[in-house]
Amino acid sequence: MPNGEYLRYVALGDSQTEGLGDGDDTAGLRGFADRLAGHLTAVNPGLRYANLAVRGRLAGQVRAEQLGPALALRPDLATVVAGVNDILRPRFDAAEVAAQLEEMFAALTAAGTHVATVTFPDLGSVVPLARPLSPRIADLNDRIRAAAARHGVTVAETARPAAVADPRMWTTDRLHASPVGHERIASALAHALHLPGSDDSWTLPLPPQAAAPHGSALAAELRWVAAFLGPWLGRRLRGRSSGDGRTAKRPRLLPLSATPSDIAPQSNQPQPNQP
Repeated sequence: MPNGEYLRYVALGDSQTEGLGDGDDTAGLRGFADRLAGHLTAVNPGLRYANLAVRGRLAGQVRAEQLGPALALRPDLATVVAGVNDILRPRFDAAEVAAQLEEMFAALTAAGTHVATVTFPDLGSVVPLARPLSPRIADLNDRIRAAAARHGVTVAETARPAAVADPRMWTTDRLHASPVGHERIASALAHALHLPGSDDSWTLPLPPQAAAPHGSALAAELRWVAAFLGPWLGRRLRGRSSGDGRTAKRPRLLPLSATPSDIAPQSNQPQPNQP
């Protein structure tokens, strides 16, 4: 849309879009979608914004649960970000995940919505134990780019800057962006959408920091396994998801400044911030 003057923005996705890592379930989650809505509101104060994302969702679940409600809101801008939960599963089919994403791209663009998405950073650069997943991520990113090109979808290449490997871009679980990381994703999308005032500063390295003490890397890996990998594997073995019982945090189109009482109350109970 000329000058980025979007009127209705709807976000579809999983925990990253919901905002895990940027706030908490008590004070409220922000995340890149809320932050992008802030960029959009700066251009058009009349913007209304809905966020349909739910943590733990696979790409197919995002399509099945969120695409219909998104289309019903008739957005002129939508972000579709999903697939990381699929990558983490033992049985991963990049072609199937990309097909789910492409179905959302096709349906939304056919309805006149401008769609934006992102590519995913290599988790192996953040979590050494995740290096076996690097080929999966590269494969899915290539398929996202190809599907986006077929449907005129804007792609923010958040996978490429070296800064994404900076630990400060991630929470302690190393699967969700930190507040700094979420702001970088929002800025990347704003730049890809050519919003007034946006630029490529999101690609720049963070300020230098002191080197970690010798031996702390191994200790950090062991703490991560105990605090995050173990519980995550336990949920998988029990067939559970961190999103069980949850609904969208912002199911209606409202101004970004809407208060919690303006937003439909959730029927679910808060769950721990887990992938």
